[in-house]
Amino acid sequence: MIIVLKQGVTAEAVKEITGRLETRGVAVSHFSDIKRDFLGLIGDTSGIDTHQLQALKEVEQIVRVEEPYKRANRKFHPENSVIQIGNETIGGSQLGIIAGPCSVESEEQIVRVAKQIKAAGANFLRGGAFKPRTSPYSFQGLELEGLRMLQTAKQETGMPIVTELMSTKWIDEFVDSVDVIQIGARNMQNFDLLKEVGKTNTPVLLKRGLSATYKEWLMSAEYIMSEGNENVILCERGIRTFETETRNTLDVQAVPVIKKLSHLPIIIDPSHAGGMAYMVEAGAKAGIAAGADGLMIEVHNDPANAWSDGEQCLTPDEFAAVMEKARKLAEVEDRSIQAAATVLAK
Repeated sequence: MIIVLKQGVTAEAVKEITGRLETRGVAVSHFSDIKRDFLGLIGDTSGIDTHQLQALKEVEQIVRVEEPYKRANRKFHPENSVIQIGNETIGGSQLGIIAGPCSVESEEQIVRVAKQIKAAGANFLRGGAFKPRTSPYSFQGLELEGLRMLQTAKQETGMPIVTELMSTKWIDEFVDSVDVIQIGARNMQNFDLLKEVGKTNTPVLLKRGLSATYKEWLMSAEYIMSEGNENVILCERGIRTFETETRNTLDVQAVPVIKKLSHLPIIIDPSHAGGMAYMVEAGAKAGIAAGADGLMIEVHNDPANAWSDGEQCLTPDEFAAVMEKARKLAEVEDRSIQAAATVLAK
């Protein structure tokens, strides 16, 4: 339920109404736009007399929210959310560009790639320290040593770190070391993990599950937000369909649909969607044209010898070329991408 208050209502009146509602056992979220204030009610509202509420002079309208996701719902938060991450943001006028290798392989490698992607226009560094792999015999990541290497790359470049958390076992280390906790597609419905990251203040990048519907995806975001952490970024990374020519199928329609249903920012991962480097540019441009708030692109200095997913990684030079085209397209959409350096870092 959402209570729309009349224009000009005082802070004292909002506090009084909120207190009255909380005595009925519901949680009340107060938000506002440039014109008026709103009170979002979460919980069992069946015992609340809407006729009495409507009779209050401060109340303009009462709206029932039928969708099961509340905090992630645009009806609860009409304005787009902008997630602040250090000195960077995702969801604002500048697109968030997250780039880096699938796996952290060495300190020299991650620092070098970090400098190169920053020079090309990226403003976030991604790299896998813990790797969820289909085969138990595949490389599983350098784990805590990988986190340390990411920290070194951050110190060298100033770029916030994005990396995947697979288990609640490592959550304290991630809160101490990571700027954005990524929840991968395979863990989108790992509800215990979602609730634990929801208890932190660290922004969370939530990837869509392999076959998840929009509703299921938003309900996973709701798990995080219901614990108090509302700094959630959604990531469309392709879904599983009948097609075998590509690794997954990039659902570009997810961008306008999510923006209609939710206030949360959404980014596109064209690397995992296509699974091949030649598809990345097209997927990136499609995401920007659809209105995405950013991109996540895998970049490796030597894709042929990458320890994981080398076939979908761009070289730093290829990434820089994609960024130049993406920058021009972003301008058409009244967005921007961080300017590239005059000379690509080596």
